[in-house]
Amino acid sequence: MTKDVEGSAAIFSALADPTRLKLLRLLCQQREGRALCVNALASLLGVTQSAVSQHLKVLRSIGLVKGERRGYYVHYFINREALEHCRRQALAALSLEEPGEEGPCPLGGKDVSE
Repeated sequence: MTKDVEGSAAIFSALADPTRLKLLRLLCQQREGRALCVNALASLLGVTQSAVSQHLKVLRSIGLVKGERRGYYVHYFINREALEHCRRQALAALSLEEPGEEGPCPLGGKDVSE
């Protein structure tokens, strides 16, 4: 259980930054086999190449992003298998019930902003 919690914490930590979420969305929108280099990602996000590189480093550390050298540049793409694993980890971390059980929403169906 501790390993699952630590894995979930690493995922949530990596996804806690808005720029990283935007970066993931951009990469998820690419067709299979298509990838973007740091220059293209920086331009699309309106941030520096250095910032994109640092964000990619974090995303690579949890396996969500892979890089492939093409000539002088490294092109990045989503690791779809790792994305699915992260999705399952997040769902499991947020689940308050035992698998297979259904219960009422702990918020009583109310908006959390209330």
